Amino acid sequence: MLSNYRTAHFFDEMMEAEKRPRPHYEKFHRLLQTFSLEDLLEKHETAQLSFLRQGITFTVYHDEGGTERTMPFDFVPIIIPHEEWNTIEEGLTQRVKALNLFLEDVYNEANILHDGVIPREFVENNPYFYAEQATGLDIPHNNHIFLAGIDLIRDQNGVYRVLEDNLRNPSGMSYVFQNRFVMRKVFPEFFFKHSIRTLEHQFSYLHSALLSHVPINSVAKTYPVAVLLTAGIYNSAYYDHVFLAQQMGIELVEGHDLMVKDDVVYMKTVRGLQRVDIIYRRIDDDYLDPAEFLEESALGVKGLMEAYRKGNVAILNGVGNGVADDKAIYAFVPEMIRYYLGEEPLIPNVDTYFLRDPEVREDCLSRLNELVVKNVGASGGYDMLIGPQASEEEIESFREKINETPEQYIAQPTIQLSRAPAFQEGRFYPCHVDLRVYVMSGESTYVLPGGLSRVALKEGSLVVNSSQGGGGKDTWVLREEAADA
Repeated sequence: MLSNYRTAHFFDEMMEAEKRPRPHYEKFHRLLQTFSLEDLLEKHETAQLSFLRQGITFTVYHDEGGTERTMPFDFVPIIIPHEEWNTIEEGLTQRVKALNLFLEDVYNEANILHDGVIPREFVENNPYFYAEQATGLDIPHNNHIFLAGIDLIRDQNGVYRVLEDNLRNPSGMSYVFQNRFVMRKVFPEFFFKHSIRTLEHQFSYLHSALLSHVPINSVAKTYPVAVLLTAGIYNSAYYDHVFLAQQMGIELVEGHDLMVKDDVVYMKTVRGLQRVDIIYRRIDDDYLDPAEFLEESALGVKGLMEAYRKGNVAILNGVGNGVADDKAIYAFVPEMIRYYLGEEPLIPNVDTYFLRDPEVREDCLSRLNELVVKNVGASGGYDMLIGPQASEEEIESFREKINETPEQYIAQPTIQLSRAPAFQEGRFYPCHVDLRVYVMSGESTYVLPGGLSRVALKEGSLVVNSSQGGGGKDTWVLREEAADA
């Protein structure tokens, strides 16, 4: 099946060399040989139809409006040995702990700024730094990060690196579970021969972390009422919202379903008003409360921030988290870990160049064709230049944008992202992959085993985002006993 597959000069997740799989892929590789091409084509089609029938979609926005699509699925899983996973788990727990301490610090004493570890202007001029709304809040567990989605890549040497910290409204967790559901349904044979950490009961950890954020003035300490606040059916991640609310057994609400009375949040129900203690919001800060952010917002709840400040409701993730996952602040996370924890980072960053520095900018502008350039406030693969794949016109366009607003952009070396086989259109070919790992925090921190493996299905592309043509893979974390099986 993989006779024409070439590993080239990239680290390949599955193959050590031509026709030789890595030890933890040997069973999968052997099983793969038992399928005919017709079998794989049929199973591939069954998998895509399964997503369609379940309504597992996301919305891609463009100039003409929005297009609803199913997430393309590839059946070749990303398999992670337990030793590697232990390092990932420990490294991301460390990272999220430091990021939370940073958020607690910058919205209170700001010691990290006083000590010059991070330049003050990087925080105070950050558009996601909400000093007026988020300073001095008394929040449960002093925890700003209920759910983080940390994006990992592997470089050409197979070393894991953090690419992004998503601390505002990380999406995609529903696809982790649906990828596993479809994989078990279509390829049950693979699961008989592998000992994989299960995803069953994982929502109990998310639910427990959610309910642990009881606000200080709640009257329901034992059975708090939690809701998931969505922007509604036209939001690109609406399926994600519905799935998470269902799995946690909490109400899915929109802004008009809530009201604030005497600085207390209530949900409108057929039986009257019901007090709400915890809001897992999936709308951005700017839309939360028209009294304090965008006046024209119809998505939020007027008076919500005052109820938040008075300790009558908890908002998760915390208001103002964007200052910590900004692409410029990202470069300082290793220093945060050293500053707050007195530890060396277990998982390194990708090298980052600040284009606001004239000398650095001049150097980077001279070799834009070698670099990746990102807008510090953008996400989803938008407003990004991948130099080696860009046209002269695209490079010149970014040169102008950088010269116009250099503080808005950072640059990074083009990492030779690891690749893995993908089966599309009746053949196997190598595609670049990354991994979004979900870290949940409440009274304690827990890392979801596996995560969302995203794959750049367009051959040669480095962009894995679903909005840019990427797809998903199941992610298997092998149990420890599997190593000797």
